[in-house]
Formats: sequence, structure tokens, C-alpha cells
Amino acid sequence: MYHVTNPVVIMATALGEITLELDMQRAPVTASHFLSLIERELLQEACFYRVVHKSNTPGKLPTIDVIQGGLGFDLAATLPTVRHEPTTETGLRHRDGALSLARGNAQDATGEFFICIGDQPVLDAGVLDGPGAAGFAAFGHVISGMETVKAIHALPADGSPPVGAEFLAGQFLTEPLAVTIRISS
Repeated sequence: MYHVTNPVVIMATALGEITLELDMQRAPVTASHFLSLIERELLQEACFYRVVHKSNTPGKLPTIDVIQGGLGFDLAATLPTVRHEPTTETGLRHRDGALSLARGNAQDATGEFFICIGDQPVLDAGVLDGPGAAGFAAFGHVISGMETVKAIHALPADGSPPVGAEFLAGQFLTEPLAVTIRISS
């Protein structure tokens, strides 16, 4: 059992709840941004929409296991941006159950998030060369509900990818899974 000293966020889905602790000390920029999105009710339409497995990763991309959620590629652009806070700055790592903020470029992100299934060190900053070198911004971890994360990861993924992301075919859920995100009291 974890000793929780940071804000706790609950993601409720039809498959169960995922409880996460945000790391305000080591990732204050990203964790504060995520809390602000929740408090301002900007993630009310959020869903889990993408599942990435080693078996559905295109050849040129690193193989990972994650579930991704948020407003989706198109609506994410309507959210406020936040400075990218890399793992080289925070000391956090993409281990099993890590909560991380996805990003569209190396400088900033909006509100798309993902949860790691198993350790995913290739998502840490400085591991890859080129566009992936910035890594992603880990800012919390699952404290209960990994069985729900794994159930989402097992959902059918033959939905259509967004325009411009056709190379990610096979990673989008057939039916996105609605998620209600709230701060635990």
C-alpha cells in the first residue's frame, strides 16, 4: 500500500476506477497543469481512445504498452498548453503504472495522458535520438486500479485513426471508453 502525500485523482470508467497520485514535488509544472484542467472542467469529455501494444506498433516506432486518454487528437489542441517537464528534470521514470502527459512537440503538451503497462524506459527523456529524445512528462502513478488499466488495454482496437495518423492504425479503440476524472476529497 502506498503512503499518499500528494493530490489523488480518480478516473472512473465503465470497467472500473483508476486511482492515481500526482507527484507535486518532482513534477510540479505538469501535475499542477493536470489538476487545473480537472478543476476548470476542461476534461469533462475525456475518454480512453488508444491502446498501444508491442503487437500493434508500426515498425519505425519503439514498442510500448500504454493506454492513452484525453479529448483526442483534434480537441486536445483547444486546451491550454504547458511547458514540457522531461524525466531528466523530474527524476521520474516511465515504470509500470506511471501517469504521463503526451505531447505533440518537444516544447509543450496539452491534456492528453497515458498510463504505462509494465516499465517503458524508452519513453524517458534522453533514451531515443531524434524527435523522441525529449521523452514524455511522467507526473504520477497508479495507486489502485491496475486491473482496470489492463482491462482497457485488452479492449478491441480496430477504430479509425485520425487524419494524418493513419500509421497508427490498429491502436484506436473500436469504441472509445468514457472517463470521468475528479480530484479525490
